[in-house]
Amino acid sequence: MAFIRLYNDSDFDACAHICIATLPLTLASSPAAAKLSPYLWTHPYTFLSPATCFVLDDGTGTAVGYCIGCPDVHAFVADYPRYVTSILSRDVEAPGFNTREPWVIPTNTFTSSGADNLSSDQVNPLALAQNAYRADWMLLENKSAVTTRWRATMHIDLLPGWQGHGWGRQLIERFVASVRSSRQDYGEGEHIGVAGENSRVVPFYERIGFRVIEGGEHEGNIWMVRDIKPE
Repeated sequence: MAFIRLYNDSDFDACAHICIATLPLTLASSPAAAKLSPYLWTHPYTFLSPATCFVLDDGTGTAVGYCIGCPDVHAFVADYPRYVTSILSRDVEAPGFNTREPWVIPTNTFTSSGADNLSSDQVNPLALAQNAYRADWMLLENKSAVTTRWRATMHIDLLPGWQGHGWGRQLIERFVASVRSSRQDYGEGEHIGVAGENSRVVPFYERIGFRVIEGGEHEGNIWMVRDIKPE
C-alpha cells in the first residue's frame, strides 16, 4: 500500500527519474537539458533540506512522487556551496560564466522543401548548467517581490499513474507542516513557479490555497504564493 515518508538518500535516482519523467515539453525535448534538470530542481533540496522533502512510496520502497523544498530560499542560497561541492561538481561540469547564456535557443527544423523552419525553441543546456551552479540566479534574481515575503519554496511531481488520486494535496500538506516546524524564517509562506506551458495545473494550486501574483510572470513562468499561518 502506498504511503508518504521522508526522503532517503536511497531515493536519489528514483527522484531524478520522477523529475525527468514529468518535465514540460521544452525541457523534455532536449536530452541534455532533461539530464541536467534534477540538478536544479530536485537534488539541491533533498541534499540541503531533507527534513522538508517527502516522497510517495509505492509500498515497495520505490519513490513514485515527491514534494520537496526548503523553508527559506535566502538561507538555502547561502548554504548552496555545500551542495555544489558534494553533489553538483561530482556529476556536472562547471560551465563558463563570462557570458550569460540565453535560456532558450532556436531549433532549426526543415520543411519538405528543404527550407529552414524556426518555429520552435529549446532550452539551452548551458543556461541550465550556469543556473545549477548559481542558486542566486535561479532562486532570487528578479524575484525579490516574492521571495522577501513568501520565503519557502517547493517542487511537486508525481509519475502519471499516481496523479489524480489525492496524493499531491497530501504531499503538499506534509511539506507545509514541516515548514511550520522548521524554526526557519519562512516569512508569510511559500512561493512556486509554474511553467507557462504547464498552466493547466494553476486551478489545482488555487484549490489548495495558492494564488497568482499579478505581474509576477518572468521568463514565461507564473508565480503563485500560499500563506502559511503559524500554528
